[in-house]
Amino acid sequence: MKEEPQKERTSHYFSYGPYKPNADETVARGSSEETPVEVTPPKPLRSFTFGEDGDHSNSNSNPMGNWQLGAPKKPAAGFKSIFAAFMAGVVVVGSLMFASDKMNLFTGAQGVLTGKAPTSSTSVGNSNSGGGVKASSLDLGRPNNISSIVEQASPAVVKIETKVKAKSSSGRSGNPLFDDPFFRQFFGDDGGSSKQQPKSNDQLQPGGMGTGFIFEKSGYILTNEHVIDGADEIWVTVQGYDKPLKATLLGNSYDLDLAALKIDSDKDFPTLPLGSADSLNVGDWLVAIGNPYGFDHTVTVGVLSAKERPISIPDNKGTREYKHLLQTDASINPGNSGGPLLNMNGEVIGINTAVSSQAQGIGFAIPTSTISAVLDNLKNNVKIPKEPAPYIGVQLQNIDKEWLSELKLDNTDGAIVAQVERKSPAFQAGIRPYDVITELNGQKVKTSDELVTAIKKLKVGNKVSFGIMRDGKKQAIDVTIGDRNAEQK
Repeated sequence: MKEEPQKERTSHYFSYGPYKPNADETVARGSSEETPVEVTPPKPLRSFTFGEDGDHSNSNSNPMGNWQLGAPKKPAAGFKSIFAAFMAGVVVVGSLMFASDKMNLFTGAQGVLTGKAPTSSTSVGNSNSGGGVKASSLDLGRPNNISSIVEQASPAVVKIETKVKAKSSSGRSGNPLFDDPFFRQFFGDDGGSSKQQPKSNDQLQPGGMGTGFIFEKSGYILTNEHVIDGADEIWVTVQGYDKPLKATLLGNSYDLDLAALKIDSDKDFPTLPLGSADSLNVGDWLVAIGNPYGFDHTVTVGVLSAKERPISIPDNKGTREYKHLLQTDASINPGNSGGPLLNMNGEVIGINTAVSSQAQGIGFAIPTSTISAVLDNLKNNVKIPKEPAPYIGVQLQNIDKEWLSELKLDNTDGAIVAQVERKSPAFQAGIRPYDVITELNGQKVKTSDELVTAIKKLKVGNKVSFGIMRDGKKQAIDVTIGDRNAEQK
């Protein structure tokens, strides 16, 4: 069944892709030139004057630009008057303190004079309220172990650079990401490619830059598939090594946007352990490490904003349907793709993958639950089977009021069948165009979206009963749910 994409999940909100530096930028490690960084000067403050009548007006008369507060100064009072006022205040304050201590106005009956410093826990209600309200804990500070997590994890985080063969007939390289509209949205129509094209088609030029991490000491690396997509050569920079190491692509999955690489050395590589995001709660702290815009090993910190987020991102090969994503406000930018998202134990709980290009602080990561299920397939270059996609093979529309008399209906509840795919489960069961589906397994449906959502919750192979209206007569048709991915093989 084809489903119209929901507005809040339309792909133009999201972007991904390795970082491709412009020709004028220098991002190579060890270069004598610096990456140009523009610093915005601070915005000057306006000087305000508060007049005697309480009005607020701009004023440039004050050469220091300071705040001028208060009314004109009054003559100083005599010493006796000041002393008398002071003593009166002492008596009043002392009386109030004595009364509050005796009546216990500001502390509860329990825990008085314990000698303990106040904590961040704030008690709401008391034992006599009977409301059963628990104390809430407020912690406004960040964890104090972030630096140690970064120190331990950084050696296993690598920079991935791709090289591609240039096309002499085009200003773009052979990397298909340069044809991706979302990639061009970040880096312009030229994709950041050099203005001077190589004379030979066999000459390699930079294709893009991303991040990865080593998960086995023998040199196995995980990253995003879109980081290495279209690459003719893959080079990996590891901390402690003078030169980049050439990597071999072991296996990759377009649908899951995952890839496994292998580098070799005469000594073991540092590694990062894979953890689980299942035990994380929304609001827990997270750390991201990557190479955004070529700035090596940039660390950003944020929290888990949400779980189980689905998004769709189209490119020149199709549409990647991401599911079960982790959402975080830790800054993620082009070049972060493929890098680790870490919990407070220094474990990888996700791979940073995409970012909302129209918002701040909305990034997405593939959870380790998805990675662990296919890790062996990636390492051994075994094709990863697609997740079953329940469908019946019809296109649905909502019912317009103008169609009621023609379809012999009493109301607009249900979904009209606009088209039926040949050889689909619905076609084989006998559903035809202009049938109106009003029930699914005895449950009434009011709109086409409601029906589509209900079908997607079913499992492939389930047998369901559709209540339909045809020519003003109600009948039931049984359909066996099919697998869209199996049909496309």
